[in-house]
Amino acid sequence: MATNENFFSGFQVNRSLLAGGVVLTGIGAALGAAGTVMVCAALATAGRNWMRNMDAPPTAIAHRAFHGAKVASAAGWDAWRAEQASPN
Repeated sequence: MATNENFFSGFQVNRSLLAGGVVLTGIGAALGAAGTVMVCAALATAGRNWMRNMDAPPTAIAHRAFHGAKVASAAGWDAWRAEQASPN
């Protein structure tokens, strides 16, 4: 079995190429992070504008939907009970 010294003896890294790659990777990561921040800001602004232009606030819409679901559930439950109670 070869030791680590013998295994890596012919392995030589071009340090200037490695340094350039590290710098470009860092720049790319910074640009990617800046792009992500810009996308998030644009989406947040669009969301705020969309909510401002809604006819009703989201809580009122959710309340109406929840109320409708409760009414539908109660109607279904009543229909099921009526079906169970009726003689065949």
